[in-house]
Amino acid sequence: MQIFQSILIIIIGYLIGSVPIGLLIVKMRTGKDVRQVESGRTGGTNVMRAAGFWSGFVTGILDIVKAACTVWLARAFGAGVWAEVLVPIAAIIGHNYSVFLVSKKDGKTHFGGGAGGAASVGGALGLWAPSILLVFPIGLFIFFAVGYASVATMSVALIATVIFIVRAWMGLSPWQYILYGVLAEALLIWALRPNIKRLLAGEERLHGWRSKEKTWGVGEEKKE
Repeated sequence: MQIFQSILIIIIGYLIGSVPIGLLIVKMRTGKDVRQVESGRTGGTNVMRAAGFWSGFVTGILDIVKAACTVWLARAFGAGVWAEVLVPIAAIIGHNYSVFLVSKKDGKTHFGGGAGGAASVGGALGLWAPSILLVFPIGLFIFFAVGYASVATMSVALIATVIFIVRAWMGLSPWQYILYGVLAEALLIWALRPNIKRLLAGEERLHGWRSKEKTWGVGEEKKE
């Protein structure tokens, strides 16, 4: 019976993750379809491009909360540690490949969504709430210091993995939580394949403190 309960909760987790918060916020604020802006993703970074900083910020926070809620739901129903780990993974999959954003492109079915960074933070938050005090600020620092949103996005699950390795080694959390970080990182890397290609080619968009570097031409001096 618990297996069927866990499967049901994981499906619910996917549906919760599928809620396209960024698309709804941009639509309400500007009337635009965020899928037609820049990367076409529904996450906070692209929402920021489409509707401004605060819209992107609110989107990121709500995407964190929706993934965290899936873990809390699994705990409320006593679904067990494996469900606690897999339900936020389902939420990340839902966020990246939303059942509510299905479209046809070149004769193929396409699931719209984000890259999963905020949802990954939310899963870690749900598993161990204080993790947000490390994952969020470090990820934010990487975003502004390194200048690449994709690098910051991939870093959050890696940070969570390190946290859960340390906690499992200290006997403070189940070892299965480490698996959450590893699976979340794999999903982020998969979703960000185009960004990784641009990173390797030196063509990825810069943000944060380094964003002005894009305006410097070859052989030009830095303009203050």
